[in-house]
Amino acid sequence: MTQEEFEILTHPALREAIDENINRDVVQIALDKHLDHASLIATQVKRLQRAKTKLPSYYSVRAILPPRAYEQSSSELCAANKRLSGQSVADLTCGLGIDTLALSGRFKRVVSCERDAILSQITRYNLALLGVDNVEVVTCSAEEYLEQCTEQFDWIFIDPDRRGERGEKLVKLEECSPNVIALLPLIKQHSKYLCIKCSPLFDTAQAERIFGPCTVETISIASECKEVNIYLDNRTPTLAAEAIGLARFEIAKEEVDRYCFSQAVQDISHYKYLILPDVALVHSRLTAAAFAGKADIWSHNGVALALEAPQAVLGRTFEIGEVYPLGSKELKKRLKGAKVEIFSRDIPLSNNEIKSKFSLRTGADSRWCFTRICGKMYAIELKRQIE
Repeated sequence: MTQEEFEILTHPALREAIDENINRDVVQIALDKHLDHASLIATQVKRLQRAKTKLPSYYSVRAILPPRAYEQSSSELCAANKRLSGQSVADLTCGLGIDTLALSGRFKRVVSCERDAILSQITRYNLALLGVDNVEVVTCSAEEYLEQCTEQFDWIFIDPDRRGERGEKLVKLEECSPNVIALLPLIKQHSKYLCIKCSPLFDTAQAERIFGPCTVETISIASECKEVNIYLDNRTPTLAAEAIGLARFEIAKEEVDRYCFSQAVQDISHYKYLILPDVALVHSRLTAAAFAGKADIWSHNGVALALEAPQAVLGRTFEIGEVYPLGSKELKKRLKGAKVEIFSRDIPLSNNEIKSKFSLRTGADSRWCFTRICGKMYAIELKRQIE
């Protein structure tokens, strides 16, 4: 976004036009000859309509949403879930300010660094719209700020830019900007506690190798992994998996290896319930620990099976219907031409390959899980979901 576009979007007449057209089709807005700056209004309306769920507070005040900053921003749900609080915090990677906004409700003073001059103006403007008055947005890089800063903070938060020069997604922390690993000695001069937001693809097993003892949590929303957070503080190191709005499982790191996968089983027909572990559990490699004493599970990527419906587990639980070996003739007869919602776990077949193999049609008249248990592949009919 240019300086000129920012100044146009802050004009009262343009803000009124955005509000009046917020529910219109964006193509109609762009072609509306009665609107000044119709294309700019249409672009903002399009982003605001998309932000209604992801950024409800920003939507409600009709905040300005630049394209790249919006795409890379946290959701408000994830931002509000960060487990840090105190008197002062430095957010070294402000961006659109979603995490900064959440931190402003947990700390008395927030300093937020944004190296892009126009984006820092936009963030100040949006935070003012939101009624936030305890945030100082500083226009400089994280490195520049830490080198010149003399202040001590209770916490430092950092969410490195994970886009490369060609727009490619980056996962390794040393490839992101700023390089938090290289910056760590300087960070420690200004705070004892650090929270790092990582890519949802970040390998949680690497955190301790890079940083030593730390807490690592994987966060999901609606069965989609959203972020991995690393906390360097004085708490007992733990591994955690959380499906926001559903449940959280957390365990001391030293306890994880106590839990093993279930023993081999020849006949699974006596099980009555199937659980699809949440992606946060799978990504954290916590499935064995999370289901211990509640269900049998044989691999991190597989399903859990139980005789009784387990309580307070991180996953979706279904009653089991029919169970078939994957290669059986009875299964092919049962499924041929059926409209099936497919769940595949720990099996060397894609959903499209499963659809082709059994001549399945698009639809959801029934639900089936295709999985591998102890080296054998099964198709398991899923009945009523247990809430």
